[in-house]
Amino acid sequence: MVQLFIDGILLGFIVSLSIGPAFFATIQTGINRGFKYGAFFSFGVLLSDISLVIISYLIGARLFDDPKSKVFIGLIGGIILIIFGSVSWAKKPDILKRRNINYKTPLKQTSLLAYPLKGFFLNIINPFLFVFWFGALGFVGKLAPEGELLRSTVIFFSGTFTITISADLLKSYIGNKIKNFLNPRKELLLNKIVGIALVIFGIALIFRTLNEYGFFDYIMNKL
Repeated sequence: MVQLFIDGILLGFIVSLSIGPAFFATIQTGINRGFKYGAFFSFGVLLSDISLVIISYLIGARLFDDPKSKVFIGLIGGIILIIFGSVSWAKKPDILKRRNINYKTPLKQTSLLAYPLKGFFLNIINPFLFVFWFGALGFVGKLAPEGELLRSTVIFFSGTFTITISADLLKSYIGNKIKNFLNPRKELLLNKIVGIALVIFGIALIFRTLNEYGFFDYIMNKL
């Protein structure tokens, strides 16, 4: 279980570096409205991620907790993570356009209580996030002891979301410095780092799955 928590922390660092709409909106909110507004926005993003994980769990719990399905879950989860990593690697920066156009309009609202809703809906309308969190839950399902999927899920994502909310609060607090730091070349570099990390996660999951079910021993015996 300790290893699951550590794996969750590692995924949290990767997600925190992922550059997307919520990433820039969090920074821009902190710059334009201050840390308090950025924090409220970040908690909205966190709630949307938690909601997607809960939905993924409700949909896949029976499948993920079935020992006979673990090999397929491991392979599918690994493939999903590899696909997301490859997309992140290939993503081209469009940082200036996104900063100057897309994220100014949402920040006109001054009501503090509106910002958690903004963070929630900006994040949750991204259809790819559900697939991503479903794949991450597949990672947990593969590693969870039989009958302990719920406990394993809580432990894993406690690590993940502790890091992501901490990183988002930091982005809100030092948003201006991050904004000045992120030029297109550095964004491209971050995309590639995140892509490589997700691919490694995916490959490791596939490797663990195949190794646990004796695939490599079978190959060696055939050679």
